[in-house]
Amino acid sequence: MKDEYDFSKGERSRFFRKGAKLHLPVYLDDEVQTYLQERARSKGIEVSQLVNEMLREDIKIIEAVK
Repeated sequence: MKDEYDFSKGERSRFFRKGAKLHLPVYLDDEVQTYLQERARSKGIEVSQLVNEMLREDIKIIEAVK
């Protein structure tokens, strides 16, 4: 790593995009991923759709208990 960096030609907010969505990566354990893939395949849907459905149900349960 250098002791100093030259930012004199840098442009503030060059890559900023208002309203851009950040999609966070989610890393699953191998056995969890395998289970979800098999479950999604049997339902004929994508893994992301299955996970979203499962999380929505969990949110309903959490909100009901509050």
